[in-house]
Amino acid sequence: MASVARHRLSPAETGPALRALRAWTPPDAPSGSLHPGDVGWLLRRDDATVFLWTDARTDTRAEGVTTTGTPVAVGFLDGPVLRVTAAPDADLGALAADAEDLLVPGNDATDGLPVPGWEPDTEEPWLVFSWTPEPVSSRAVQVTESDTADRALVHRAAFTGSTLTADHWRTMKKSPAGHLAVETLVRTPAGEPAAAATGWFGGAGRCGLLEPVGTHADHRGHGYGRDAVRGACAALADRGASAVAVLTPAGNEAAAALYQSAGFTVVRENLDWTRPSGA
Repeated sequence: MASVARHRLSPAETGPALRALRAWTPPDAPSGSLHPGDVGWLLRRDDATVFLWTDARTDTRAEGVTTTGTPVAVGFLDGPVLRVTAAPDADLGALAADAEDLLVPGNDATDGLPVPGWEPDTEEPWLVFSWTPEPVSSRAVQVTESDTADRALVHRAAFTGSTLTADHWRTMKKSPAGHLAVETLVRTPAGEPAAAATGWFGGAGRCGLLEPVGTHADHRGHGYGRDAVRGACAALADRGASAVAVLTPAGNEAAAALYQSAGFTVVRENLDWTRPSGA
């Protein structure tokens, strides 16, 4: 079994992790849990923590961060779920063994990292959608500094319990991932913010990602969400993305219908791995 080392990165130290994820992002929908955009969205939080695993053989220093060896995986805790994307040739057994320190009771699921003795969660699959670049017509506009309060408002109105603020958005944009983000906003004819989407660039010839997408609860059913999605997809394609992916729980029928109406197709299902009852 390979020897791996785990490094705990603060938001300012995530450059090496983001570069590794971009290198592992394929032209089509990523098969791992994390895209650079997943880390980018996490970095709206000042207290975000990202884990970088390396093969522990050589010392590398970049952007003030000393890591040991070549990156082999990147992950973070998303509530009770440890989300991980590994390099194509990574030793998943070694990663799972090291991750045991993070998988304390309460952290009972992994996304992208099979854990020996755990079970695939077949009851709650995630649908992976993919969009192939095509000509786009959309009412969406790119979010600017003057739109930040409305962008945050849409998110709070779309997701119950969200506390996203304009300052969170600014924190994300100033992070090492900020330059990868494209943001679209759709307004009603009266100028009210109705829907928004954040897209993430994975590199020229690589798949982009949508995370998150939301429509204001007061303005659903008018195609605003579809326009926000298609506007973000077009912006990513203009930067050179070969495709755009988005994931949603299989039970979220409204989201699935939105993505299909925007031209996405389902390419597969992803399953989390969960701790067996009593383990």
